[in-house]
Amino acid sequence: MTKARKKNSTGVLSPLWKTVFLLLPILTALAALCIGRIGVAPADMFRSLWAHLAKGELLPDQMETVLWKIRFPRILLALLVGAGLSTAGCAFQSLFSNPLATPDTLGVASGASFGAALGLLIGLNLIGVQLISLFFGVIAVLLTWISGAGRGRGLNSMVLAGIMVGSLFSALVSLIKFTADTETKLPSITYWLMGSLDSAGYGTLLLGAPWILAGILVLYLLRWRLNVLPLSEEEAKASGTNIRALRIVSVLCATAITASCVSMCGQVGWVGLLVPHICRMKFGNNHLSLLPASIFTGAAFLVIVDTVARSASAAEIPISILTAIIGAPFFIILMRRSGGWQM
Repeated sequence: MTKARKKNSTGVLSPLWKTVFLLLPILTALAALCIGRIGVAPADMFRSLWAHLAKGELLPDQMETVLWKIRFPRILLALLVGAGLSTAGCAFQSLFSNPLATPDTLGVASGASFGAALGLLIGLNLIGVQLISLFFGVIAVLLTWISGAGRGRGLNSMVLAGIMVGSLFSALVSLIKFTADTETKLPSITYWLMGSLDSAGYGTLLLGAPWILAGILVLYLLRWRLNVLPLSEEEAKASGTNIRALRIVSVLCATAITASCVSMCGQVGWVGLLVPHICRMKFGNNHLSLLPASIFTGAAFLVIVDTVARSASAAEIPISILTAIIGAPFFIILMRRSGGWQM
């Protein structure tokens, strides 16, 4: 057992860490408002913020548009998606007792990606793409549940069913890309599948945010019970927990979060794997500290990555490319320094 786990055996975050986690997303969001191809001085950003709160003098129209109609909804989406994917990844890693479990373990991201690709192919608007993406994300999990759940079957059956369903929907996405018009449809489908937050708007947030927030809230309220997820049914019964109901609730919440995230910004890899793993190495396996740490760290992490994606070059970099470039080496370094992770 590492020193970090010994220090956090009670599962309670210290006041210092609580302060850090509360300030981290706020500070990164404020910094992201100022950074971009059109730079905004921090003083101007705060002056504009104060003007909206107290009805003071606004900045020029161009600056106001950049700050509050383009960057602000995008930053809100990054906060939500980062927190949501980290929460879903944390829940799945505990549910399946597997450090490599991700929000797509049950095939939800692949199903949602197929739905979005289909929506783009038939020419739906952004809200329509979002709705059909959510629908097929739920369908994918239902297929996984039907295939892998049942009397006498363990969690490994669910994982295998999720892999098969995910492969099925990945093949369907490839079929859509094969049939799509190479001049008009295929580029938009390919770019969307690589993940991007450039379509963020208040309308898409109103549709997708409630699912993410509800899933995070339920899992947060149940965080002290999530420690029971890796236990067998007999051990869970001894602790007075209905393990089947807890697993169903965890799966439903993680599914709602993941499907909503994918429907709004495409596939964003590594966040649900890397962030919970980093927090687990620091705070141990107790979800009383692990889950809040994952929520706030994931939110700040994706804001930082998205800011780099839209600011590093003239053409925006798909966000999944950056998360993989950052995540893979960082994950390897963490594994080498910590000697691995044991659930």
